[in-house]
Parts: sequence; structure tokens; C-alpha cells
Amino acid sequence: MAHVLVIGGGVGGLATALLAARRGHTAELFERDTRAPGTALDRDFFRWRRPTVPQAVQPHALLGAARNVLRDDLPDVYAEMLRLGARERHELDWFEARPPELPGDEDLVMLQARRIVLESALATALRAEPGVVVRHGEPVTGLTTASQSGADPAETETETDADADGIRVTGVTTQTGGYPGDLVVDAGGRRGGIERRLGAVGCRPPVVERHRTGLAYFCRWYRLPEGTDEGPRRPWAVTGGAFAGCAVFPADNRTFAVTLFVHTADTTRSALRDPAVFERAARSFPPGRAWLELGAEPLSGVLATAGLDNRWSALVDERGPVVTGLVPVGDSITHTNPTLGQGTSLALWAARRVARTAHRDPGSDRFAVDHHEWAVRTLKPWFDFQVVADAAIGERFATRAGRTGTAREVAALFDCALEDPEVMRARARVRHLAEPPERAYADPEIRARVARWLAARPDYAPNEVGPDREEWEKLTAG
Repeated sequence: MAHVLVIGGGVGGLATALLAARRGHTAELFERDTRAPGTALDRDFFRWRRPTVPQAVQPHALLGAARNVLRDDLPDVYAEMLRLGARERHELDWFEARPPELPGDEDLVMLQARRIVLESALATALRAEPGVVVRHGEPVTGLTTASQSGADPAETETETDADADGIRVTGVTTQTGGYPGDLVVDAGGRRGGIERRLGAVGCRPPVVERHRTGLAYFCRWYRLPEGTDEGPRRPWAVTGGAFAGCAVFPADNRTFAVTLFVHTADTTRSALRDPAVFERAARSFPPGRAWLELGAEPLSGVLATAGLDNRWSALVDERGPVVTGLVPVGDSITHTNPTLGQGTSLALWAARRVARTAHRDPGSDRFAVDHHEWAVRTLKPWFDFQVVADAAIGERFATRAGRTGTAREVAALFDCALEDPEVMRARARVRHLAEPPERAYADPEIRARVARWLAARPDYAPNEVGPDREEWEKLTAG
């Protein structure tokens, strides 16, 4: 079996180390932060300063794909999340009476929880895992390498020939020394510095594909009143207009987040940082109004994030692997904008794949290529789906134009799903990463149902929920 070194203690890193140990490997995890997530959820979520993980306080969606990895591979982590207050919600529970169950419906379950709940449960499991050493406050500062021909890694720790072919990572360095391993896993995310470290040892740069989204997000956390354990089932929790959108994210222990999103060039953007303005604007959308009218207590100010992109990074180019002995997981492979909530699922898929394959000559070219090809086959289609979806939203918000033609038909599919259980099932299978959209939505029966729904509504115009622009300007005026 392999000794796996994991760079980064976020969700992807924690899961990789734990899954690797459960498959018989040993693991060492190196994390910049000096402490682990605990079980004092509100304290850690609202008061733990984590500058390298700015997304930690933003809403997270644990889709069916993520929930299924936890359920099948880490059942103790899943049970701990439920004990800490996470809640399950089946997608077909939208309807008053759930339609007759079909094979695969058991996978269409979202796990509603703040990110800290998952991190806490993973950290609890790691503390009890004998095959894992977690080194908090000991960030990785560099990589040790050797040539594929077997040169001493000490000879190539800091300098190599300009030609990066044949460079194999054999370990990592920190301020306290060097640590050898059979496989290094980069779970440091898009800010983790792996490109700089690879360049320092003479590797060619990764192949990066980046798409700006042009979207800015503003969220605020609330808690439902004592005795109110659940929010309203209706309306649907996500609403998007021609220039702004609103989403509600139910979470654990009666907490929920309301999020508003606009284009980064929108002139009203800065006003949404004001809690009073934010709440007025949120109440102008059906989901925001329905949840806030329950008398929820604000738990935070308005938390803003912008400048997001969809980023794909590959360690294999047209010449082959740029390095061996090191593979990426999580945001180090693919950072996706949060509109579809895919990030945690894709990170857990990659972590599981590493744990299942780390014994297969992990320092070889073949291992590096296989990991890359698996990522292109398994993760890249969902990245591409995210890019297309975000481009459509960004263009709509930038131009404030209505959706016509094919875009109107796509919007109709989502609105039809709220009334038709079969269309909802197809939509849910895509949403939970169980089936790609080109297959789920191409089903002749689904297409026929949406066509009939549209034919019965010749005046259907999508994205008309929420305020018009004049009202929005008044709502966001100082």
C-alpha cells in the first residue's frame, strides 16, 4: 500500500486522508491553520478567522453525489453530520405526495448543512484513525523530487534541468524538514500555490482553463425561531430575474442563508452590503420573503464574494505529465462557481478515486495519465456544464434581456419541473450529478412533457419573478 501526503486540510484534503486510510494506506496531512474544526459549530463558523478559506462562511450545497460518497464510503461521518444537526431532503418531497419511487430515486437526496458540519465530522473521524497523522500549523513550503531514472531526491530538491520531463515528486518540505511519500495529493485549492512550487522544481506549468462568471454574491445567515424546525416547502428556493437572483439555503440547527446575486458591473452592487438594504431586496423575491417572514434572527452581517471564476487545471499536457507522483483533488483540479453547488461533490469523487488507486505505482507516468483521464472523463463534463450555465446567467444579468428561443425552452424545463414529477425527476438527476443533462433532458418523454407544458402557456416568459428594475433601484437606494 502507499504512504500518501496530503497538502491542505479543507474538505478535499480531510476526505482524501480519511478515505486513503480506510483503504489500507497511511496518510500525513499538512494544514496551514493551527487548529482543526471542532464541534462548537456556531463559534467555528462565525468567529474562526480563515483567510485562506474565504468560502467557508458561504452557503454550501451537499448534493446527492456528495451525500452518496459519505453514505457509502464514510457512514460514520454521515452519521456524525446527522447527529450535529444536518438534515436530509429528498428532491421529490417538493410535491405534496411523492410520486411512485423508481430505481435511482434514493440518490436524489440533498444534505442540508453548513460547511463546518462536514469539516467537523471529517476531523472527528480523522482523530480516531490510526493510519493518519495531521500536522496543523505546518504548511508545505516545497516539493522534493527525483528523476524517473531514480536520482537521489536530495540532489534535485530545489533545482532541476530546464526540461521538466521525468520529474517525479517524492515528498514535501515544511519549515521543520522533509517528509517522503509514495504519492503527494494537492488539496490546497486554487490559492494553494502548487503552480509556483512546480515551477520551482523545473516542471512545465499546468494547463489552465479559466472562465470569468461576472457574478457577485451577497449572503446573510439567519436562524429560525425556537420551535420552528423547518422553513416553508414553497416557494422554490431559487429565483432568478433578468438582472438579479435570490436563493435560500436551509442548513443545520434551524440556520439558513439568504443569498442575492447580481452582475459585478451592476451599479446597485455595493448597496447590498448594507443589512437593511439587503433584507429589503431579499424580501422582494418570493423565497426570501417566505423565509424572512418567519421571524428569523440574523446571525451575521452581509458576507460578500465576487471575482469568481470557473477554473480547470490539468497536470498533463500534449507532451504528457508535467510531473508524476503528485495529483490534484478538489479545487486544485476544478474550481466551480457556486451557482450549481457542485464543488463538494466533485472534491469527494476525486478524493475517493485517489484512495482507491494509490497502490497502483503512484509515482509512474501511467498513474498520472490515468488520474488525468479519469478527471477529464468524470469531472470535466460537469465543469463544462457549469461554464455554460454561468455564461447564460452572466449574459442575462449584464444585458437585462429576456430569454428567448432555446434559452426560453431551457427555462421552461425548470419551471415545468415544479408541476410535473417526471420532469422534476429528470431535473433532479442532473442537479445531483446522477445523469448528464444531454442524456436526461434528451429523453423523448421529458421533451414531450415540456413541449406540452409550453404549448399550454403561449405567453410564457421566464424570469419575471421578483422586482422590476425601477423597483429594484428604489429598494437598493441608500
